Amino acid sequence: MKALVKANEAPGFEYIDTDVPKIGPRDVLIKVKGTTICGSDIHAYHSSPGIMHMMKLPVILGHETCGEVVEVGECVTRLKKGDLVSPEPHIFCGNCYYCQTGAALNCQNLGLFGLSADGAFAEYARVPEIVCWKHPEGTPYELGAIHEPLGVAMHGVMAGEVNGKSVAVFGCGPIGLFAIGEAKVFGATKVFGLEVAPKRLEMARKLFPDVILINPKEQDPVQVIMEATDGLGVDVSIELSGSPEAMKQTFKVLRREGRVSLVGVPPGPVELEVHKDIILKEARVFGVFGRAVWQTWWQVRAMLDTGKFDPLPVITHRFPLSEFKEAFELATSGQAGKILLYPE
Repeated sequence: MKALVKANEAPGFEYIDTDVPKIGPRDVLIKVKGTTICGSDIHAYHSSPGIMHMMKLPVILGHETCGEVVEVGECVTRLKKGDLVSPEPHIFCGNCYYCQTGAALNCQNLGLFGLSADGAFAEYARVPEIVCWKHPEGTPYELGAIHEPLGVAMHGVMAGEVNGKSVAVFGCGPIGLFAIGEAKVFGATKVFGLEVAPKRLEMARKLFPDVILINPKEQDPVQVIMEATDGLGVDVSIELSGSPEAMKQTFKVLRREGRVSLVGVPPGPVELEVHKDIILKEARVFGVFGRAVWQTWWQVRAMLDTGKFDPLPVITHRFPLSEFKEAFELATSGQAGKILLYPE
């Protein structure tokens, strides 16, 4: 089969011929339908130090994916050939303290599909049954491919109540757009979206005409939000950009006893006014890493079942796997939504 491999620490990937994976008794083999590019894939493409230590080279990248089950191991009981599935990329053991106490996301023996284990930028992928999410019959594969990033946004949004709350979303990239849509579906009243890239602002405006959009290069977001909330600040502030300045502003616009979800990963240490912006505000701060297994996946399904938010327009470009260089150059530019790669 064809696959994209990170063979060494040099920037870039290699498009190679390799063997179709052999599955174990508790695995399934999926025929990959499509895989979208994640921010971590971009970091891996450029060999960013923050991601390299998480990989076991050589490795096939790609974890935001959807595929059809074409082979099942002898101990597989829940899935069958023909099922459409997406992997939960955090490969949990099911036996450690965290797995046994409902926190499989923090498994002590955690593996990472598409980083420490071969992923889905390929024609076929081996996936443990335990981390497979089965989609309802008729689910478009492109929708299945973005279930994982929808879940990242959902985990940040639903780390606390949003019903009847005001929400500020810092960063209107794909995850930010998902977060805005999810917050609105689950009852947020007034929503702010902050973004500096014109094309992303344009996409947000088309998807959510009633959201208050702010370009921090043109307006002071703290001033705009505080004025729009009668000086109180927002109930919920969600940081998705990874910008150190945006992270500081995430706390500045928060009302007393409000909630912050930190999802974006900054490039280094960030100085915060802990006493003023967290302690005195009695702020609730949540770090978000992936998705709650399997609660978040059920929340995504519930959101999609409402029909109130269609996330598919966030996929703006599609490339065959062989054109990965063009795809990653576009992804790096920040001038696109989600980019999907598909086997030829």
